[in-house]
Amino acid sequence: MTMTGAFAIPKHTYAATVDLEAKSAILVDAETGKVLFDKEADLTLPPASMTKMMTEYLVLEAIKEGSISWDTTTQISEYAYEISANPEFSGVGLKMDKDYTVRELYTAMAVNSDNATTITLAELIAGSESEFVKMMNEKAKEMGLPDYEFVNSTGLNNSHLGDNYPEGTEPDATNMLSARAAALLGYHLINDYPEALEFSSKPTAEFDGQTVTNWNWMIPNMPGHLAAFGYEGVDGLKTGYTELAGNTFTGTAEQDGQRLIAVVMKADSRESRFRQTAKLFDYGFQHFERKQLFDAGYQLKDESKLEVAKGKEETVEIETKEAVQTLVKNGEEEQYSIQYNINKDQLNEDGKLEAPVEKGQKIGTAEVVYSGEESYGNILPDRNSTTVDLVTTSSVEKSNWFMLMLGGIGDFFADVFTGAVDMVKGWF
Repeated sequence: MTMTGAFAIPKHTYAATVDLEAKSAILVDAETGKVLFDKEADLTLPPASMTKMMTEYLVLEAIKEGSISWDTTTQISEYAYEISANPEFSGVGLKMDKDYTVRELYTAMAVNSDNATTITLAELIAGSESEFVKMMNEKAKEMGLPDYEFVNSTGLNNSHLGDNYPEGTEPDATNMLSARAAALLGYHLINDYPEALEFSSKPTAEFDGQTVTNWNWMIPNMPGHLAAFGYEGVDGLKTGYTELAGNTFTGTAEQDGQRLIAVVMKADSRESRFRQTAKLFDYGFQHFERKQLFDAGYQLKDESKLEVAKGKEETVEIETKEAVQTLVKNGEEEQYSIQYNINKDQLNEDGKLEAPVEKGQKIGTAEVVYSGEESYGNILPDRNSTTVDLVTTSSVEKSNWFMLMLGGIGDFFADVFTGAVDMVKGWF
């Protein structure tokens, strides 16, 4: 049973698509990046605290690289203290002259979406939030995010920060992301640093003697009335709200080994962003299944052999090196086919492989071709199609010099005979 809204409702099967009450949204396979649903996903909108996914990524990267550790301690700046002390931002109440570990700060950021701890981590890693913002935009470019602009580490509007807005940005600027970019950011976060889910999946956490609550109400076993929003398998990722951004959410859930990422932007309310996300997850989990479409060793009929030049055999068979699997919408298995893409650099001018040929030699790729009506592509810039290597099934030794000479002589006389026939024909 899926729990959505303010009460429990039984999970039911949606039709071929989703009637979504949000300005922009996307649903993605977390393993391959394949897009399963798209509603105005390229609109660039304020992401609010979904921005913190990039801050989380850079913190985890710094830990991996060894520049900081979970046990590294730091104190907060006056800037962070001003943000934390402002009741408008409902922070965890940081104290000056107190040492906080990276683990404590990260927990407050990931679970309670605390802004001051986010700023503190940014300052720890880069020296200042201004320098951290440069890192955010550089990482976004490296990831290939299609639409983005980071102006601070938290997702607040710069106008909220007063005179502390990062140098190099405008005083009234705000972070900007498309749903597609947010999904790709979430994809990289959980695939590059799956430990992020250990934090984002916590319904509550202890911080400095107090219990803080996760803003992601879809996590199962949330306390009190929030439990009504729980959805099986949800363990992240990040909510967001500002008056300008409205209600946003990047969620991820795993059921039966299948993980999805959903992004909803400009939903009508906090509750609605979770209801719309539940619709997307229902659609994905109920209508798509990971299936093996073609076995390893698959061969296309009438294209299973390549001619070989100067070899002991005249042909060699080719096949797919690995099995081909992807998320397939129910009833669409027959909409997929295989297309060979032979690497022309491996062929001579006659279109033949030159001997010697090694067994398992890659000679191109086998590409999965989808002929159905709903193709939304992939969030990964370099993965617009699913491909596997196309390889030879056996080796072909180069023919010895004597056989090559005989072949050359045979070709010579064949050419002479053909020329003679053509000449005789010309007499009549």
